[in-house]
Amino acid sequence: MSQETLNIATSGNIYSAFFYGTLMVPGIFYSVCYGQTEVSSEIAKRHTFQPAVLHGYCRRRRRHADSPGITEDSGHEVFGTLATGLTEAIMTKLDYFEGREYHRRRVKVKLLGHVSDPKDIGKVQEDERVAEVYVFNKTSDLEDVEWDLKEFCDERLPAWTQPGYVQGRCDPDIPAAVIGGQ
Repeated sequence: MSQETLNIATSGNIYSAFFYGTLMVPGIFYSVCYGQTEVSSEIAKRHTFQPAVLHGYCRRRRRHADSPGITEDSGHEVFGTLATGLTEAIMTKLDYFEGREYHRRRVKVKLLGHVSDPKDIGKVQEDERVAEVYVFNKTSDLEDVEWDLKEFCDERLPAWTQPGYVQGRCDPDIPAAVIGGQ
């Protein structure tokens, strides 16, 4: 493991983030944060990924984009993943990955308990956790259709896991703005 990789994984404050789109795929998360789709067990054990739900937001497909956006909407909820063990260096990489089209805010999510029947997902909600989330800024660029992870994985994941693809999608000049949250 390189010294740079070790520094990314161990420096500064530790954050949690709620991912609801492409970053729910571990290979994409690792590519954004560590520059490769697979990481050593030493790096992988620094992060946990748990199913969670964010109430009061709605996830939609973005026009002409593979990734979704969420916006506040009291009548909806978004299912996703709570990722832990995120350092300041990782959050900076995520800010640049999301870019100016998003802003980062602090929210409360609920972890999902174990469910044996997929029809019951969302019914068993456990502990509430504080997490960072990226909210889409331009609602007019969202379609009135729910973004689908399975569809993304079936149709677009092979492109996203090619070496350098994710880094080429980052905004090199303007990261996501960080604003106050709940």
